[in-house]
Amino acid sequence: MPLVKETFDAILFDMDGTLVDSTPGVEVAHAVRTVENLKRFCGITDPEELEREANRFELEIVNASKREGRTGILILPSAKETLAPLQVGTPKEGKQIWAICTSATRAYANAALENVGITQPEAFVTAGDVTRGKPDPEPYLIGAKLCGVDPSRCLVVEDAPNGIRSGKAAGAKVLAVLTSHNREAVQAAEPDWIVPDLTSVSFAVKDGTVELTIEESP
Repeated sequence: MPLVKETFDAILFDMDGTLVDSTPGVEVAHAVRTVENLKRFCGITDPEELEREANRFELEIVNASKREGRTGILILPSAKETLAPLQVGTPKEGKQIWAICTSATRAYANAALENVGITQPEAFVTAGDVTRGKPDPEPYLIGAKLCGVDPSRCLVVEDAPNGIRSGKAAGAKVLAVLTSHNREAVQAAEPDWIVPDLTSVSFAVKDGTVELTIEESP
């Protein structure tokens, strides 16, 4: 018997650490926009320079992930299988049933998704689309808006404590995966559910809404 069965209007995914793994390229601060790290650690404040340097840095992650025998950016367990029903499901008129809301730049996100064979969703939020990154709720509020649904009717899927807090602050329910942080750090951010990875999760689209099933972990 499944542990959980709930219905949502849209599923909002984080990207790195939730759907893909960029650690073959570099260890990065999860759920923190590169522009914010550049401001904090490099003292860069000019908006155009920030955008230029963030794009350059994040594209280097993609390139570095393939050098010296590295495997490249990887798709995480069951990500494609989990996304498949959402990619072919029929949303209600004028709405979307899934989105990606990432702290990465659009250039990096496009390259990472292409690298692992995930088609970019219609509702797609990247670092340049927000003025305040996670843990602020803005990324997931924009994601819900692009899907045409109320944030309270969304499920956020996240791996990072800052991202979990962002989803909760947006008023969504949050499913956390233990792919990048330990259970204690994830629990401290107070998600609604915690699973090892997406292997424990499935979605089905019915009448324009999405049914979540969480199976008991082995």
